[in-house]
Amino acid sequence: MSRAIVSLNAGSSSIKFALFTLGPDGPEHAAAGKLEGIGTAPHLVARDADGAVLIDRNWESGAGLTHEALLRELFDWATQHLPGHEIIAIGHRVVHGGLAFARPLLVDDALLAALDALSPLAPLHQPHNLEAIRAIRALAPALPQVACFDTAFHHGRTETATRFALPRALHDKGIRRYGFHGLSYEYIARTLREIDPELARGRVIVAHLGNGASLCAMHDGKSVDTTMGFTALDGLMMGTRCGDIDPGVILHLQTQLGMSVTEVETLLYQQSGLLGVSGVSSDMRALHQSPDPHAGEAIDLFTWRAAREAGALVSSLGGVDGIVFAAGIGENDPVIRASICERLAWTGLTVDRDFNARNAPVISQADSRIIARIIPTDEERMIAFHTLGVLPATGGGQ
Repeated sequence: MSRAIVSLNAGSSSIKFALFTLGPDGPEHAAAGKLEGIGTAPHLVARDADGAVLIDRNWESGAGLTHEALLRELFDWATQHLPGHEIIAIGHRVVHGGLAFARPLLVDDALLAALDALSPLAPLHQPHNLEAIRAIRALAPALPQVACFDTAFHHGRTETATRFALPRALHDKGIRRYGFHGLSYEYIARTLREIDPELARGRVIVAHLGNGASLCAMHDGKSVDTTMGFTALDGLMMGTRCGDIDPGVILHLQTQLGMSVTEVETLLYQQSGLLGVSGVSSDMRALHQSPDPHAGEAIDLFTWRAAREAGALVSSLGGVDGIVFAAGIGENDPVIRASICERLAWTGLTVDRDFNARNAPVISQADSRIIARIIPTDEERMIAFHTLGVLPATGGGQ
């Protein structure tokens, strides 16, 4: 029987999961899928490593089904239809680890309580991450679970890079720049060391562009600076999140327009970004297809903001040797990549149109001063690596 690890990435309306068997070279992908539409009409689809569909199930009247109920369905299906696999642990993406948690940890009551206290810092993500952990505890109390933190990769930055220009007492209470998407950035850094060691040792900007978006400046595979700060609301324009905003706007919304704290929170997290500017959709694919001129304005603002922030990270690095595009938009949208790269032409970056159109691994021209790459990110695989490393009985490590 093959030992296996399951990686879970639980959100408010979806749960991404992947099954990895433990081979001689570490976790090997065996199956993956997604539970989406939670709270409306849940849909579960899973495929094996070759892409063959293992299950495709809908709950048309499943609006009342909770994360726990759906995870029970998933758990029961996996137990019955993935024979020959012994699940030895489950690893979870946990968005916020705060100041205390800079490495993956086995979940216990004390850790869960500490992570609950961080939920206000990541209200869209943290409660659902923890809900999935509790659901698995109820289903399989003896099964080890490992929390893997999205903030951990950024812990090595300088104090200067973590500070806001606020009174020191607030910084000491934890109001500082944490950074997110760390599991994605860590996977990219790991992969870059394997495929391009010379570039990995240099100064690289990684663009994690999806519904959530951020940039990370790395030197020698370590985080130097990043666009997200105290929360995952900061930095780049995103699908429904505004990103960087003048704090005075928040004060104006409350004092002059009479908006409540809850209304402002909803506005900034769920009604802004691509959706807010376009009035059409938060999905970049839909915006490309829309004839509405506001959709074009949203796309233009997205690429302008990304290039603007990338320019700031060049300063943080003292130069740049390469840029890596990752995540849904970064990996699959030649138009967005081309627009960002054109705005960064001053760095000496020139893009090969044909390579970019084909989503080639390297999209820069041969004579480009800096390299532009596409590296598909795999947060679930990074979670599996971490989970394996926390379980000494497996004999695995990182």
